[in-house]
Amino acid sequence: MRIRIEDVAAAAGVSMKTVSRVLNHEPNVREETRRRVEDVVARLQYRPNPSARSLAGQRSYVVALAYDNPSRNYLMEIQSGVLEACRAQHYTLVLAPVTFGQRGYTADITSLVEHFGLDGVLLIPPLTDDKALMAQLEEHEIPFASISPRVRRGRIGVTVDEHAAVCDLVAELVALGHRRIGHIKGHKAHGACAWRFAGYRDALERAGIDFDPNLVVEGEFTYESGVHGANQLLDLKDPPTAIFAANDDTAAGVIRVAGLRGLSVPRDLSVCGFDDTPISRHIFPALTTVRQPTRDMGRVATLELLNSIRDPDAGRMVPIQYSLELRESIAPPRRKR
Repeated sequence: MRIRIEDVAAAAGVSMKTVSRVLNHEPNVREETRRRVEDVVARLQYRPNPSARSLAGQRSYVVALAYDNPSRNYLMEIQSGVLEACRAQHYTLVLAPVTFGQRGYTADITSLVEHFGLDGVLLIPPLTDDKALMAQLEEHEIPFASISPRVRRGRIGVTVDEHAAVCDLVAELVALGHRRIGHIKGHKAHGACAWRFAGYRDALERAGIDFDPNLVVEGEFTYESGVHGANQLLDLKDPPTAIFAANDDTAAGVIRVAGLRGLSVPRDLSVCGFDDTPISRHIFPALTTVRQPTRDMGRVATLELLNSIRDPDAGRMVPIQYSLELRESIAPPRRKR
């Protein structure tokens, strides 16, 4: 027998309106009352009727995750966090894959909004920085939240100080004795590409190491770009003793190339990445990387989006802390360069 909102109200000793306000996370509910209702909801395993909620609140209780990101590991971690937040708030998630830069793709997203009557949209890089897309969402008065946008003022979502994180990571390589440190960049449309490259350059400058453009190659945040970039760097007459790849997928490609060339990581080549996605712990040797808690980022950005849906004046840009995960893929250089 389906549990109804009337059953929850009776068991908690409150009105159906109070139950509805608790379920919709509305303010001005006493904390004791909120906890009592939540306990009854959990005990009775009550699930709100989406159609009834939509009619009552003039919302669809559906949000979309819009993405075009080449790193599946990153995307899956973000998606897990988004789903966690949606389930906790009794929202439905729609996935909206698009091809960034393809003609008409912004219209595809706004059409999706109209088709599902979406309450809001969550954007991940590189969509976070697409001015045309954001202008369309604002024109249609669709709330949106962003993960790691370049422009943070006046926006809501989450951000990590990626520049500082890379400075700290490269400083670890310098402390081990590395002086020729290569870098494989990410996709140029991502703000992360610029932040991580700037952190790399600034870390070298702080260490008194001259910047060598030959040690930097373009990439795409993909395993394949790691393979291509590693081959390019290791073919140099004076190759690097360490490579900082712009993300973990790229770093995995570097480790693959090193193995094919008969190089031992980290004895012959130190390798590090960024993100701390599952692949960083699953490859051998385990990858030194920057941990930005991508699952938490997806969850927190979604909560900020839902806050802004309930109250247009709510929602903020939340800074998330990073940490260095120092593992087996880095060591002092085998010989001085």
